This record gives sequence, structure tokens and C-alpha cells, in this order.
Amino acid sequence: MSFDTPLYLCGPLREPRQMLADQEYSGHTSIHDDSMAEKLGFRAGPIEGPTHFSQFVPLLAEVFGQAWFERGCFSSHFQNMVVEGEQVRAFVERPSAGSNRVRCWAEKADGTPVLEASASLGSDDGPTLLEERMAKLRPPEKLVILSELKLGMRGAEEEHVRMDADQHMGNLYPFSLNQKLERITENSPWYSDAQTTPWGRAIIPLEMVSVLAEYTSKQAAFPVKQPVVGLFADQEIRMIDGPLFVGEDYLIRREIVALSESKRTESYWVRTHIYDASGTRLKAQMLLNHATLKHSYANYEAEASA
Repeated sequence: MSFDTPLYLCGPLREPRQMLADQEYSGHTSIHDDSMAEKLGFRAGPIEGPTHFSQFVPLLAEVFGQAWFERGCFSSHFQNMVVEGEQVRAFVERPSAGSNRVRCWAEKADGTPVLEASASLGSDDGPTLLEERMAKLRPPEKLVILSELKLGMRGAEEEHVRMDADQHMGNLYPFSLNQKLERITENSPWYSDAQTTPWGRAIIPLEMVSVLAEYTSKQAAFPVKQPVVGLFADQEIRMIDGPLFVGEDYLIRREIVALSESKRTESYWVRTHIYDASGTRLKAQMLLNHATLKHSYANYEAEASA
């Protein structure tokens, strides 16, 4: 007997932890600080979006096996903010026959959507969720905060990064990998014990790839007007020759691949290319929609009217 019924895996309800309350950039606290969030009209500082990625990893490892860590792509659009104390559950639809792409989503305990996503292996199963979203973007009518940005603009310099287990990851990420592993929703010995992994090295968790990629982002020197508060609206992490390893040197190159606008935000989409230390072998990529809040920029109305 056969059915057309779509089936999915789901994980347990988890309470993700807030670890960015002390985040700073451009000389001020971020939206993850409760007082800043309340000033901008939010009820509390939200948990950073990629924190939720960890809940999907056991489900995607069940679906795709070891290949997920080597060439998996998770492409996510964030829908509603989560604050500490709220519970979240991850869902992954099982792939249809012959497909290496699945639909994913996360919900709060009351069913409120947190994010929607696609997960895939390689690039042979059509566009990712964010590639589909980018294809529908309309050119912005007038940018104020991002008026000096241009499509194709590259970071001012190549950036060298690494993530050691006890390395403090700076003002943007005021914690170490080991501190994250004390609070991560889904821990694995693969993140800390080299002898347990198929590659003989401890691997960087999916949610911490974002930390590695953004660690030196200030060096890109993209001319975004300040002070302004932003948030992650969309994020995609793709392994090409993965996984990425703890204690390994990498070289980063950045490029602006889209500019967009909504009623409340101006956005610049950056594709970050993560290479081996020599800069010759592409290991992974991250696509990130930096959404800057118009009303957080004091001169927005005046400059928009000028």
C-alpha cells in the first residue's frame, strides 16, 4: 500500500538561550539588548536567528547522513522573533524519492512560526529558499542608510579568521565556542572531541558558522550610515567542501549581491565566501540579509526628504 502523504520529522521543544545581550557594534548595544529592543518597539531582546539552526541538525543528519555536514545547505527566512523563555520546535519534511531538497520550519510552542527554510545537498535540486526570495526582490526606490552601497561592492580587504575552542569572539559575539556548547540546544561530541568525528577534527556547529563568518565583518568597511540598529532577516549557510573545523585558519571574501527595502527596513545582502587559509579552495558560503531599521537612524526622515 502506498500514500502521497508528506511525512516529516520533528524534534523536541527547546528553550534557546540568549547569548548576545552584551553585543556591541558601532559604539552602541544591539537589538538583542532588552532596553535597546524596547526602545525600538520590541518587547524584549530577541535571540539571534541562527541559534535556531542547531535544532535542525539532528533531523537533517537523520535525513542526509554524513553528507549533510560536508555539502549541506540551510537557507532560512526568519519570520517572528523568539525571546528567552519561549519554547521552539524544529520540523523537517522527508524528501520525496530522488530529491535532495526538503522543506523545514520552526514553531513556538503555541504554533507561532519562527522561520521557514529549505535544506539541500549540493546545488542540483533547484534554487534554495533565499535564491527564490532574491529573485522576487524589486529594486529599492530610495536608500538613505545604504545610499553609498552598490551591487557587486566587495569588502575592503580579505579577512583571516579562525575559531579556537576557548577563543572569545569579540564584541559582536561576546562568548567562546566552549561557552556556546554549555548552552547550545543540541550538543554533540563532534563539536569538541576530534576522536569522535569522521574527519579526525572537531567541527564548528552550524549556528557558529555565522559567528566565524561575521567575526571580522567590520573589516569589510561597507559604508553603512551610523549609528543604526540592524537584524538578520534571511540567512543561508552552504557547505561546499565541509565541514569547517575548530582551530583551523580560513580566509574570507565578501560581496554585496542584493539591495532591498521594506516599509521598516533597508537591507543589504552579503555573500561571504570562506576559503582555506591559502584562499584557493572554497570551503563554505554564507548569504546574509542585513536589515537596518529605518527608525533607528536619527536622520532618516530629514535625509529621505532632502
